Amino acid sequence: MLADSLGAQPVLARERLFDGRVWDVEAQEFELGGTRIRREVVVHPGAVAIAAVNERDELMLVHQYRHPAGGTLWELPAGLLDVDGEDPLDAAKRELAEETDLAADGWQTLLDVSTSGGGSTEIIRVYLATDVRELPDAFDRFHEEAEMERRWVPLDEIVEAALAMRIHNATLLSAALALAAMRTGGGTAHLLAAHPVDVPFDWHPLHR
Repeated sequence: MLADSLGAQPVLARERLFDGRVWDVEAQEFELGGTRIRREVVVHPGAVAIAAVNERDELMLVHQYRHPAGGTLWELPAGLLDVDGEDPLDAAKRELAEETDLAADGWQTLLDVSTSGGGSTEIIRVYLATDVRELPDAFDRFHEEAEMERRWVPLDEIVEAALAMRIHNATLLSAALALAAMRTGGGTAHLLAAHPVDVPFDWHPLHR
């Protein structure tokens, strides 16, 4: 069975290089194959994203300016796990409401994404939200979110845009292609299903 192997090498020494508002940077030393290695690591709190699907097989996307990426990206609603003690599912429900004015009655785990395993501890849990409804009141939004557009987009259109290299957000690409595989299935349909909402979040440092 193809599977990643969880198990970090012990950190023999660490040096804080940068303290940021959202994430920090550390130099960490560890041993691998008898050699001591030093690597700079972005220490990230992790995040959640939500693939909210309606009865027309459309996903709720947000169009948000991303300065480091150099443009405005189509993305899933998402947010940082930066509230101490907050359960990831509760964070997902909060982010869905805050970014899209939506709530959902059906929740499952779709997949976990390591966005840049060679340089960052970031891991994103993507939830599948169904039985979606509009909330009665809209949230006030600030900074990049103040100009953010939200749109229901057919899954087929997202997959076509992904394969044509017109969209680039890693979490959206992963989730859309996973959902497309679940829809088609073929001979592996019995293997392709979302997971229980409480499946262990083992790859997140605080949930191992």
